[in-house]
Parts: sequence; structure tokens; C-alpha cells
Amino acid sequence: MKYLFNYILRLLVKIALKGYFKRIIVDGKENIPKNTPVILVANHQNALIDPLLLATHTKLNPHFLTRASVFKKSLAAKALDYIRMLPVYRVRDGFSTIQQNQQIFDKTYEILKENGTVIIFAEGSHSLIRNLRPLSKGFTRMAFGLKEKYPETEPVSLPVALDYSAHMRSGSRARLTFGKVIPVDMPSSKSGLLTKSVERAVKELVVEIPDETYEQDLARLIENDVDLTCRAEVQLFLETGQVPNPVTETSGLFNKLMKIFHFPLYFLWLWKKSSVKDPVFSSTWKFLIGFALAPLYYFLLIWLAMNTVLGTWALAFLIMAWITLIANTNPQE
Repeated sequence: MKYLFNYILRLLVKIALKGYFKRIIVDGKENIPKNTPVILVANHQNALIDPLLLATHTKLNPHFLTRASVFKKSLAAKALDYIRMLPVYRVRDGFSTIQQNQQIFDKTYEILKENGTVIIFAEGSHSLIRNLRPLSKGFTRMAFGLKEKYPETEPVSLPVALDYSAHMRSGSRARLTFGKVIPVDMPSSKSGLLTKSVERAVKELVVEIPDETYEQDLARLIENDVDLTCRAEVQLFLETGQVPNPVTETSGLFNKLMKIFHFPLYFLWLWKKSSVKDPVFSSTWKFLIGFALAPLYYFLLIWLAMNTVLGTWALAFLIMAWITLIANTNPQE
């Protein structure tokens, strides 16, 4: 039952993500391995949206390591368990909780032993900044712990980059870029080598803008219609000023119309917005509101169209809601 629920949920989330984003691009799909333990190491820029994209746009059916603080409430813990999320305790959660991580690592060993996949956002936190931060060593501990417990296994690290044209806006573009796998074929004494190899591999996939001139370069990239989800396009512009494939400029008109024809949902976001302290979670909350309530809103409009004197107006409103959702676009940020 749990697996069926997970499958149906991932299917629904995938459909919803295609409605939320104007376009989702997946590069390097041929690099995704089969029938082997996979430790997928990704950057982390967009809170819950990152794992949702990875869960729905690969066939790996992964488990996720995420911060333990979101598991504090029993109902949330059960829900997160159903969607294959595992808690990781950090020093800030208290030294007494750190030892619980061993139980979590033991769970990942059993998952990986069956040629499963575990995703870890090894930067340790999220950020809207388009740069890779130093990776923690948790994934190497997992890899070598698996090798120690089950010597016959042959785990690999799969580097992945997640990039967005506008982190906090619907109607934008998202890109997943999978690199070549890195086998865990060195002794545990060389764990530092594995960390550096994976960090270098992810860094070569992620869009990067120099820290020293970040704001100025980002403004120039947007002004010149450079695709902010494509590392090669960004790098080429920063080095030569060339833009061989400019992105189509958008006025955001359909986004404004979408807010009108989805006003109850948009009103809920405006109400929630003031309590979202971390802007990284903006996209997450917008998506969750739409995912949970948009079907109810559409069913209400259908019911009004079929059973009340508002039939013609409700049907027209419903059609416009769908059209503006499909056509929704937003400029880069």
C-alpha cells in the first residue's frame, strides 16, 4: 500500500510540476545508472522543489536525507516517511541527537544494498545564490559505511545540478543536469579524494556566477536574455559577451491573468507570504497551495457550471484558468 501511495503521489506531483513550471529540462539522462546502489549528490537552491523534481524526473524512485527539524510533529513525520524522506540530525539540533544519525545511515545501507537510491543535498543548507557551496562529507560516510557492511556492493556517486530561471516564480524554467557517475572504488582512507571528486563534478554542472561581481553579472545576464539555467550559456556570456541562444523575453501578462482567474489560490498565498521568513521557501509554498487546492477549485467551477445559474460564467472562468495556467510565463530573476 505504501509503495502504491508513493507511486500515485509522484505521478500527481509530476503533473503539478509541469503546470507550475513553463518548462522542465533534463540533461544527461543517459548518465543515470541502473541496477546499482546510487548516492545522488545535488546542489540545493529551491527548498522542497529540488527533491520533488529529482523524485519525479528520474526512474530511480529515491529516498531523501533531509533536516530532522521538519520531523518534529508526529503527523509530519508519518507523511514524510510515506514520501521516502529520512531525517538527518545536525549539531544545531543538539549534540544528544547526533548519535541517532547512525540509525538513519543503517537504513540507507539497507536501501542501497537492494540497488536503491539515496539523495543527499551535500551543501548542508539551501540558498538562492547561483553558486555551489562546499560539500559536507555525509555522502562519503554513507558510501564507505555501505562498503564496510556489504563489501560485495559497488556503489556510485551521481552528481546532479539543479538550476532555475526564477527561483520564486511559477511559469519559469527548471533544468536538471546529470553528470557521469563516480565509482566508490577507493579505500575509506581516501574519503577526502571522493569528496573532492564529487564536489568538482557537481561544480562543473551548476551555473556559477563569480561572488566578487555577483549582482552586477546577474543583472547583465538577465538584461541580455542569457539562459540562467544553462551553465555553458552563462559561462560563454561572462567570458565573451556572446548570447547565441537568447531566451524569449516575456512581459508576464499571462502570469497576471493567471492570478486573476486563480484568485482564491493567489489570495491564500498573499495571506501566507508574510509568515514565510526564508524566501527560499516561496516557491515551495506556492506549489503546495496549488497542488493541494487547485483541483478543488477546478471541481468547484465545474459544479457551478453544471448546477447553478452561473453556469456560463463559471465555465468561461474555468477555461480561462486553464489557458492562463498553460500559457503562464515569468521573466528571469
